[in-house]
Amino acid sequence: MLRLVALSVLALCAFAQPVGAQVFPGDAALVRDRTVDQRPALMVLGAPHLANHHRDVQRTDIADVLTPAGQAEVETVVARLAAWRPTRIAVEIQAGDQAELDKRYADFRAGRYALSASEVDQFGLRLAALLGHERVHAVDWNDMPPGAMDDYDWSVGAAQRGEEARMAALRSPEWGQRLTALAASRPMAEWLAVMNGTDFLMQSHRRYYDYALLGDQGANWVGAWHGRNLKIFANLVRVADAPGERVLVIYGVGHAFLLNRFASESGAFTVQSASDWLAAPR
Repeated sequence: MLRLVALSVLALCAFAQPVGAQVFPGDAALVRDRTVDQRPALMVLGAPHLANHHRDVQRTDIADVLTPAGQAEVETVVARLAAWRPTRIAVEIQAGDQAELDKRYADFRAGRYALSASEVDQFGLRLAALLGHERVHAVDWNDMPPGAMDDYDWSVGAAQRGEEARMAALRSPEWGQRLTALAASRPMAEWLAVMNGTDFLMQSHRRYYDYALLGDQGANWVGAWHGRNLKIFANLVRVADAPGERVLVIYGVGHAFLLNRFASESGAFTVQSASDWLAAPR
């Protein structure tokens, strides 16, 4: 009972701000208190992994971006993203590997490094160099979640709950095949615009609710996925240290829905749609 009373008092105090009080950039300790004009802009470019490392649950095959035709399509995407004028670019590299990314970027700018097929290189490093940025920001967190790995084994949870049919449907290659077909059917800027549209991102995100039904292990796994994206979000808040920042986030498309949601719901950012900027030149 005492704990409940204490929590109630804290909740009341949290809302007991002076009438007419204003929170300025130097005083806004909480992201929830940011006014609209204090929020940096954030745009998430969700993309399949162009280097086709095939480590994701759903496999997507993308045409080689290192061919002359592939490079021309990449340059179109980069030009459309550049029109948004990002001041910072954040990518799916472990935050602890920032020094390694700094060296890679410096070597690229000095002509000592040839870009790989990855979206980090093709979109992130290329665009940062075009805009004259001093750094590309590593913001990922992808360490082991707490507890034993057995706690996250949704295949065991599916067997325990009689959800084998659901697990089989989730493992079906159909979703990855749809992405592969989409990418083969139109220019890169256009299929990326579709993938970053509201309907597509929602369809992609809804799959996680089925994983959560694969026993406690499935729910634990989805919880860990949300936790990973919250840690990425926290890193993005640290990167965007002023209201005027415009942060372009280049990440696997599966992250885009949650990163957009956390950025918007928190009040930390004003979210811009990558789809709008990719669909046509500005």
